Amino acid sequence: MSFLHILILALIQGITEFLPISSSAHLILFPQLTGMADQGVAIDVSVHVGTLAAVMLYFRADVIAVLRGIPDMIRGRLESPGARMAFLLFIATIPVMALGLVLKETGMIDRMRSMAVIGWAMLGFGLVLYAADKLGTEHRRAEGWTLRDAIILGLWQAVALIPGTSRSGSTITGARFLGFERHDAARLSMLMSIPTIIASGLLTALDLAESANTQALHDGAIGAVISFLAALVALKLMMRFLAAVSFTPYVIYRVILGIALLWLAYS
Repeated sequence: MSFLHILILALIQGITEFLPISSSAHLILFPQLTGMADQGVAIDVSVHVGTLAAVMLYFRADVIAVLRGIPDMIRGRLESPGARMAFLLFIATIPVMALGLVLKETGMIDRMRSMAVIGWAMLGFGLVLYAADKLGTEHRRAEGWTLRDAIILGLWQAVALIPGTSRSGSTITGARFLGFERHDAARLSMLMSIPTIIASGLLTALDLAESANTQALHDGAIGAVISFLAALVALKLMMRFLAAVSFTPYVIYRVILGIALLWLAYS
């Protein structure tokens, strides 16, 4: 794979992973719209590792607190904020892992990778995000999320397995409906991405273990570094952007892209 090809894919993943516009949809669409060869799962996993490192660095204070709280969580002690956060993140990850396994084993995960599905999801869930952002109140903070919130947001995250939905967009939508402030809705969404990306990455890595080669590892390492840098910049800009502006610009982008994809799919 050429460096330019890796660069484009890494930038796509890095920029779109934490924006509510669906990184997986853009990675799927890129070879379909350009005619270039599909990048394969190995590159997809590598660029996801880069974005994982970016979110862990950006939210390092939360990550450190969660890591310190895991031993207490295992013992059933949820008094500390870190242990409580670790437990709720674990609960929120269960739905997406369970549904993801079912979709993978039944082959549905591959059958949904179509331009029409992505177009409808991009358009429909973009409008749902708009409704949540406009109707949702802003009276709750991330520190106050509950077991009920974790279950609900976990279900929203599972819905994002539909290509074009956007994992961050779906969980942010759920959090806004629950009354979380925009910044805190995004923060919860980003924290929820960490165990999800780790779990899905490990599962995919196991599938690739037998077929891995030196060139694939080399390409993957380059993709991971570039996606890390792009994701870190995109994440910083988005979190600052939310302090003054709503999610409407992302909704407009989703609607325009969704309509364009549906026109291409059905024309």
